Parts: sequence; C-alpha cells; structure tokens
Amino acid sequence: MENSSNMSNVVIDTINTIFENIFTSIDTNLYYVLDDLTFVNSNILEDKYFNKIFGTSSSNGILLIANSLLIGFLLYYAIKYLSSNFTFSRIENPTQFIFKLIIFGIAMNGSYFIIGQILDINSNISGAIRSIGEDLFGQRVCFSNLINSINNNLEMNKSINIFSVDGLIKGTTTISMINLVTVYALRYVMIKIFVLLSPFAILSLCMENTNWFFKLWAKNLFSLLFIQIIISLVLLIMSSVEYNSNDLMTKFMYVGGIYALTRANSFVREFMMGSGISTNVQGNIGLVRGGK
Repeated sequence: MENSSNMSNVVIDTINTIFENIFTSIDTNLYYVLDDLTFVNSNILEDKYFNKIFGTSSSNGILLIANSLLIGFLLYYAIKYLSSNFTFSRIENPTQFIFKLIIFGIAMNGSYFIIGQILDINSNISGAIRSIGEDLFGQRVCFSNLINSINNNLEMNKSINIFSVDGLIKGTTTISMINLVTVYALRYVMIKIFVLLSPFAILSLCMENTNWFFKLWAKNLFSLLFIQIIISLVLLIMSSVEYNSNDLMTKFMYVGGIYALTRANSFVREFMMGSGISTNVQGNIGLVRGGK
C-alpha cells in the first residue's frame, strides 16, 4: 500500500515537473514576442526584402506591375470610348477619367507612405490607450506584464501542481496564449499582404466596375488594424482589476480576459457587420464582404 502511494507521488511529481518546465520555457521565450506581433506600426515595412518586393520606385517590384496596369486601364478606356461611338453605350467623361487616373496614379505610387501613416496612426491610438494604464497603475500595459501578474497571483513562482485549481487555470491560460501567438502571427503576415495589395486597391478606384476591390481591401485591412485597439482595451481592463491570490473569482477573470483576447477578431467582424478577415487558426482564412 505504501509502495503504491509512493509510486503515485513519484508520477504526480514527474508530471508537475514536466509542466513546470514547459510553462517556464513558454513564459521566458514566447510572450515577449507576442507584444511585437500584436502592436504593429510602420516599422513592419522597414524590412529590406519587403521593400524590394513592394518596389523602391515605379520601375521595380509590385509598383512596376501596378503602373503597368495603370497603362492597361488607359488603353482599356480608350478602346471602350472608341467603341461607344458605334454601340452608343454610356461611358465616363474622358476629362473625369483622366483626372481620376492622375490622382489615383499619384496615390498609388505613394501608397507605401500612405499605408505607413495609417499604421502609425493606429499604433498611436492603441499606444494612447495603453499609456492610460501606465499613468493610472504605474506599470506597462502589455502581454509580458500580464503573464507576470498571472504567475504571481497563481503562485507559479513556487512548485507547480497541475492538478490544483491554480495549475488548471495556468494550463488553460498557457494553451490560450499559445493560440494567441499563432493568431497574431497570422494577423501580422496578413497586414503585410494587404500592404502589398495597396497599390492595386488604390488603382481600382479609377474605374467604376473595379472600385469594389478597394472597398473589400479597405474593410479587411482596417478590421485587422482595429483588432489592435480592442486588444489594448482588453489589456487595460485586465490591468485595472485588483487581483487577489486568495480570491478564486479574480483568478477566473484571467481566463475570461484571455478568452476575450482570443475572440477579438470575432468581435471586430461583428462590430463591422460581418465584414473583415478571419484570422482564426481553426478555420479557413476568408475574405468576407458581409453576412456570413
């Protein structure tokens, strides 16, 4: 009987040691990356390879393709305008079309600067929200501080017991945070993809039958950026709660807060009436105009 009890204790201690090492490794290496993935600004455009892909001038990269399409739009309009004399179909006024072509052509070639300013404005708004927490609570509002708070209140600095309530809550939050890293890494990549599409989106405004692409692009890009503001608000609220290691309710508030962070993308899509891009890793990535 005593041998069985000792064996059970050895198994439990081994399991706790394994999970303790896993949690320590994740806390040490993973969560600092989460802040960089989540709170993006124009610095994500400074990668030299990304610059080469986008194009340093109108004669290379994505900008070269976009400028080629600009000429293609002009040729398409010229052919359509000539054929309208025979088909008597209605067509846009040439002066109006040329004016739009010039304006949006300039904006297209300056899209790198324009997108950079949009990213910085969004970053400044989310940064201002987090700075409120720093002024009020005297600590940075970020994921790394959130994890430190969770560990302190769940007494993770001591020997962990995965079979206790604190251990189960820690396990739940860790799994959820790993999912967050995946989701926000996907969001980071998708923002870069939409930046690359920006010249084509702006160019699509030149013609009435292509401007739908700009609307779809803008909805999805701004839904990805707006997530950053929602995350800042959730982190601010979680920082405002006075946690007590002896209060079970406050411990479960950690779980609720982490769940809110994982659902941020869904909240944004519902707020935008179904428009936006899904970054949920369990489903397919889809561009959504509305509805479903």
